[in-house]
Order: sequence, then structure tokens, then C-alpha cells
Amino acid sequence: MILTARQDMILKSLRRTGAVSVDDLAEQMTVTTQTIRRDLSFLCDAGLATRTHGGAKLMQTGTAIAYENRRLQHTAEKQAIAKAAAALIPNHTSVALNIGTTTEQVAEHLRLHKGLTVVTNNTNIVPILRTTDLTSLVLIGGEIRLSDGAVVGGDAIDTIAKYKVDTAIIGASSLDPDGAILDFDQREVMVARALLNAARQKILVADVSKFDAAAPHKICESVDLDVIILNAAPPAPFLAGIENSQTKLIIADALTND
Repeated sequence: MILTARQDMILKSLRRTGAVSVDDLAEQMTVTTQTIRRDLSFLCDAGLATRTHGGAKLMQTGTAIAYENRRLQHTAEKQAIAKAAAALIPNHTSVALNIGTTTEQVAEHLRLHKGLTVVTNNTNIVPILRTTDLTSLVLIGGEIRLSDGAVVGGDAIDTIAKYKVDTAIIGASSLDPDGAILDFDQREVMVARALLNAARQKILVADVSKFDAAAPHKICESVDLDVIILNAAPPAPFLAGIENSQTKLIIADALTND
């Protein structure tokens, strides 16, 4: 998700005080109340705040705040990764995206594409792509995990099995130096596997901080993927594991991306 400078200031104020007023913000920032309401609507649609009478307040659940905090971490790196991923997607093709703050950045960078069909279990992607030039936007049905807006469960997996897409772009919670691609929630793992199984081309997007996390459930192995996009070189064992495979590694350096 890409915030304007004003929206970033509003979010920082929310994090500092817990709640904001439309009138106060309009006065502080010398803009109209209608502009502030649009900014607050954007932040609420993105899951960063909830509306109140005359303003907005920060999400209060710990899990929602945790996901919000992940959105604000490594943003330059995620944007570089997302830009590289979007460059691999031709217009007028089909793309599947799973839950994750990096895949949401990919959705942002797909906004100028034409004629895409997008299939996702990530409810946060709907407001990002809803007004773009898509052929179709398919939100997989099923149970919504309230902590982050992921659609999970058997119904979601059954629905995904009815599709065949050109490309699946997935994120992950953890990367192991031995090549395992991992997540914390078995339900999300099953959805990610279903998306990969439904795709002709399989792409992983992740920043290298994921090598510092340890998750118990395996989505796949690195060699099962066609493309892996990171923001820096991975550990030597991970690199050695894909060296003689068909998996392509792309390093999207945030410092060299516009």
C-alpha cells in the first residue's frame, strides 16, 4: 500500500493519539474536510483505521495492529520487489494473489495494467484494484480471518480448484535457508498451495527479513517455484539449493529502483 504524505501524517497521528477528528485534521493541514474524509476512507478501507462520528480511530485488536505494523515495515524493499513482480505480468493475462503485505504492494503496482483477471483470497486487494482497468476481479469465498482479511478454509480451496491462471504470486511468513517456503497458519498454507497448483507460472515475493522468522508449516520448496523475487541476496544454502534448478532468482534492490 502506498500512502500520500498527508495520509502518512494522519496515520502517525492515529498511532500517537489513538483517534483523530476530521475538523482538527482539516485545520492542521489546511485542506477541506472533504479531503480529510477521503483520506480517512482510504485508511479505513485499507484496514488501518475504523470510522467514528466525526473522525476515525486506530484499530484496537492486537492482531489487526500486528498486520498494520507489518504493512509499515520494509516498505521500500517491498515496493522494489512488487515493481519487479509486476514487470513480469503481461497485460490481458490472469493473476492469483494471496494474503500478505508484499502481495498487496504487487496489487498496487498492477493498477496500470490493462485487462487483467485477478483471483485472490486477500480482501485488502479489493479496494486497491476495484477501480482499475480489469477484465475481472474474483474474491475467493469462504471464512475471513479477521486478523488480516485473508479468506481461508475448505470453501476457498474448493473454489480455487475451479480456476487455471497464468501466474500465481504468493508471499510467505518465513523462508528457511534449506529452501523451505513457510507460513504460520496451516489454513493459509493450504490456500497458497491451491493457488500455486492453479497457476502456470509460480512466483514468490518476499523480503530477506523472512529468513529471520521461523514458521512451522511448509507451503512448498524453493525449487517448486519458477521465480523468486527478494530484495537482497539470500543465505548461501538457499542460493545453492536453486543453483541447478529451473528457478530464477531476481534481486530487486530498493536503492536502485525509482
